[in-house]
Amino acid sequence: MSDLLERLSRLSAAEEFLDFFGIQYDEGVVHVHRLHILKRYYQYLHHEAAAEGLDAAALYERYAGLLQRAYDDFVNSTAAREKVFKVFQDAQAKSFSIGKLRDTLPSNN
Repeated sequence: MSDLLERLSRLSAAEEFLDFFGIQYDEGVVHVHRLHILKRYYQYLHHEAAAEGLDAAALYERYAGLLQRAYDDFVNSTAAREKVFKVFQDAQAKSFSIGKLRDTLPSNN
């Protein structure tokens, strides 16, 4: 395991990751979205092309950029809009409109 990955494995809180990579952040955003940010970061890492062959500096920059991107997703958005967790994905599938509800009511003609 590289030194960077070893150091990352010791981090757990969103603030620790953001501080580690020197990313400026609004504490309010992190307080509300900490789990969403980390989950989105993991998703970005998981979908990122293999980092094999990168030197330590390039790997650090790539991981920092992905964390910045994950944080930025929640600066001007909401957890419900970003749908990182299954509960938000399921809520969208079960949504309905007033018009659909009205269509199910018997006619009063």
